[in-house]
Amino acid sequence: MSESNTEGWVTLRRVAQILKAKVLASEDYLDREVQHVECTDLMSQVLAFVQPGYLLLTGLTNIQVVNTANISGLIGVVFVRGRPPAMEAIAKAKAVELPLLLTSYSMYEAAGRLYMNGLPGSSD
Repeated sequence: MSESNTEGWVTLRRVAQILKAKVLASEDYLDREVQHVECTDLMSQVLAFVQPGYLLLTGLTNIQVVNTANISGLIGVVFVRGRPPAMEAIAKAKAVELPLLLTSYSMYEAAGRLYMNGLPGSSD
């Protein structure tokens, strides 16, 4: 299966490769296509500015991340700095079919690596 579509969007599977990320939940949905990336620890910012099809990079590890991602129509969440989310967040993500990834990169480095691989930020 292709890792990007005809418009050049990258799949979550490719994101996992780029970030050397571990898949924590919903591995069956890694063929979803990332349209934009948002980096924040403020869930209010996600609710205000993020649109369906976005991927979130965050250092916040509680269940509110999964709840907010689900409400906002995000296609996945990457947890940075090697800090895994709470077990209840992983369980909820599995229940709502939301892929969760974990990378050891900082938010800054993870965002840079994704940008260098053609993924636009939310302001692009």
